Amino acid sequence: MDTEKNENQKITVARKVLKSVHEAVGNVLRLLEESEPMKPEQVDQLMSELRAAVPAAENGGRVVEGVFDGQHMVGDDGKQYHVPPNYASKSKLVEGDRLKVTISPSGQFLFKQIGPAPRERLVGKLVQDPTSRLFAVVANDHKWNVITASITYFRGEAGDEVMIVVPQGTSSKWAAVDHVIKA
Repeated sequence: MDTEKNENQKITVARKVLKSVHEAVGNVLRLLEESEPMKPEQVDQLMSELRAAVPAAENGGRVVEGVFDGQHMVGDDGKQYHVPPNYASKSKLVEGDRLKVTISPSGQFLFKQIGPAPRERLVGKLVQDPTSRLFAVVANDHKWNVITASITYFRGEAGDEVMIVVPQGTSSKWAAVDHVIKA
């Protein structure tokens, strides 16, 4: 029975490696087909993703997929993985987005969005809780929490207008900040 379990694990890892390779080849093809050259930081990001994707699975690392809940990825394994606020902000993640995290043997976590949820954009007012100092956006009689790193990046202040991205057709507690319009 253990031999069968080991074989199934090998097949699972092999599938993940093949999917990573397939994804990496697709990224390289897009890179070659783009009419505008990539910026150096885009090339660096792509290279780090490519390096991390395949070796982690090959060298005893693992890949976990899951769903973004506004702050964490809830893995298909039932565990919660903290998504770095800068990544969530930069990628404009919304609740319901599918993510994968590649965990290298050295403990490095590399998140990647693999399935965006349907989205809609709204404009609202930025508010800040006086006690916790956390930010939220009020739009259409609803209040969404937003990641502080997003507001800090855009230098937002209470009272500013904010363009947010929310999951389409479903209620959510969190929104991604698209941009801030200074009051």
